[in-house]
Amino acid sequence: MLSIEHATKLFGSVIGVNDVTVEFGPGAHGLLGPNGAGKTTLLGLVTGQLRPTMGQVRVFGGRPFGSPDVLRRIGFCPAADLTERRATPREWVRYLVRLSGFRGADTASRADRALEAVGLAEAADRPLGTLSKGMRQRAKLAGAMAHDPELLVLDEPFEGLDPASRSEMVDLLNRLNREHGVSFVIATHDVQLVSPLADRVYVLKFGGEIVARGTPSEVFQNLELLRTTNIEPPVLADLFQRLEARGHALGRPDSPEEAAERLLAWLEAERAGKTTAASGTPGA
Repeated sequence: MLSIEHATKLFGSVIGVNDVTVEFGPGAHGLLGPNGAGKTTLLGLVTGQLRPTMGQVRVFGGRPFGSPDVLRRIGFCPAADLTERRATPREWVRYLVRLSGFRGADTASRADRALEAVGLAEAADRPLGTLSKGMRQRAKLAGAMAHDPELLVLDEPFEGLDPASRSEMVDLLNRLNREHGVSFVIATHDVQLVSPLADRVYVLKFGGEIVARGTPSEVFQNLELLRTTNIEPPVLADLFQRLEARGHALGRPDSPEEAAERLLAWLEAERAGKTTAASGTPGA
């Protein structure tokens, strides 16, 4: 479905992504890494917004840059907020559907179905400028999926959503993947969103290099990965809280930094088989 071979993207002397080689088959894939690691640049190459400086990118067997036939099969939800504020979500999504080549009643029906799917039907005729950022995020996702793409490319799609809305969006994406066969690549720095969504995870570090890949459980159990990818302490703290919610009594840290240290200690003991069954804390 998606093949990237030794792709490098330079912005002058700045490296966006560095010698990336990866194959994405059908399914759900997560790109994880800190802000500035190159996730958006890599998605720009996949969606044809950028041309690689070196190497090649192929989607469905074709080069996405300058290829309408390839791009029609991709739906893209960018990280940037919508700058259009006067149009309504219904008008905005219909406009995007027309850009994909649909006309007449089909345009309206596709837009309405997408807005209903993302939970925006009741606000579909309010100007975008009057909606919350989370609602505008939903409008972006509706626009990305309304033309029934085979591949959804999502850059931080949960930004601005409250926890309940995030859960609903995770369920929606899982349904699209499992029931309708829609594949997707989702880029995020939030480790909590990757596990319930992605079949495989790819981790980038600063400089745009993929430093680990595998199932979510394989990736998150790798202690050296957490130490070398420059994932910020607050993100590690999120993972810490998730483990704690599952019954691992790791104590009460006083700061994100302390939470990260305890998480790393727990992972190290877990890998060594020293975690006690009774308390879930690292053994001696």
